[in-house]
Amino acid sequence: MALFLGVAPSGEAFAQNCTASVTNMAFGSFNPLTGAKSTTATLSVNCTGTKSKTLRFCVSAAGTSPTGCRSMVSGSNQLAFDLYTNAAHSTQLGDYRGAGSCPSGSWDATGLQFNLTLNASGSGSTTKTIYAGLNDATAVPGSYTATYSGSNIAVDYVYNTGASCPVTSPQTVQPAFNISATVQAACNVNATDMNFGSPTLLNANVDQTSTITVQCTNSTPFNVGLNTGNGGGATVTARKMTSGVNTIVYSLYQDAARSTVWGNTVGTDTASGIGTGANQPLTVYGRVPPQVTPVPATYTDTIIVTITY
Repeated sequence: MALFLGVAPSGEAFAQNCTASVTNMAFGSFNPLTGAKSTTATLSVNCTGTKSKTLRFCVSAAGTSPTGCRSMVSGSNQLAFDLYTNAAHSTQLGDYRGAGSCPSGSWDATGLQFNLTLNASGSGSTTKTIYAGLNDATAVPGSYTATYSGSNIAVDYVYNTGASCPVTSPQTVQPAFNISATVQAACNVNATDMNFGSPTLLNANVDQTSTITVQCTNSTPFNVGLNTGNGGGATVTARKMTSGVNTIVYSLYQDAARSTVWGNTVGTDTASGIGTGANQPLTVYGRVPPQVTPVPATYTDTIIVTITY
C-alpha cells in the first residue's frame, strides 16, 4: 500500500474569474429637431484570481437584437444610435471580433481596452463609462428600445501578457443591458414678410408672396393657420393693413390662383401636411384687390402663424 502526496503550485494555477454588468442606457425624451442627445452607462467588473496579477480586458459591442444594427425599434420604425469610449464621442466603441455595418450605421474593429490589477487578496474591481449618442433628424415619434445581450456584447479577459486586444483564448462574460428613448412629436415654423410695394393707385390687383417654412418630425401631421391680423373688423377673406384710421383691404391664399383663402380654422381653411424631419416651404399668396386708394402712408399688418400638430 502506497500513499502519494502532491503539492499544488500557488500563483498562476489559481484561475481568474470575473463578472461584469452594464447599467441600462436611457436617453429619455428626444426632440429630433433640436439635434443630438447623449447618455451613458456604467460597466462594472469584479474579479478574483492570482494576487497582484494584472488582467487585460477587451470589450466588444456589435449591433442590437433583433435588428443586428445599432438601432432601437418602435414597431417597424428604427432609431439609430452609436456607442463611444469617450465623452467627446470621437472614439467609437467597436467590436474586436470584426467591424460591422447595416443600413442604420457601422462600427469598426476596435473596442474598449483596459487593465485591472488584483490586490494582495487576489481580488479587484473597476468601472468604466460607456457613452452613447443619437442624432436622427428623420426619427418617427414613438417609444424605442433595444437590448444588448448574448453575442452582441462581449467582455473578454486574460492575464495580461502585453498583447493588445483582441486577446488569444480569453474567458468571456456577456452582460445584458437595455437602451431606450422616447421620440417627441415636434414642429418649428418661421415666415418671411410680404411687401406689396408702393403702388400709387389701387385700381388693379396687386399680388405678392411670402414663404412659411415648416419643420416637423417625420410622419407628424400638421396644420398651418393664419389669423385675421390686427385690423379692426378684419376677417380671413378681408384682412386690413392700417395707417391710423385708414385701411387697405387684402387677402391671403393657399394657391397661386388665389381661390383658396388661408384662414385659421383647422380642417376648414388651414394648410395641412405631413412632416419629414426636413424644412418644408409653403408659399403664401397675397392680393390687394382694386379699391378706393387711401391717403398716402405706410400701411402694415401683423399675421400670427399657428402650427397645430
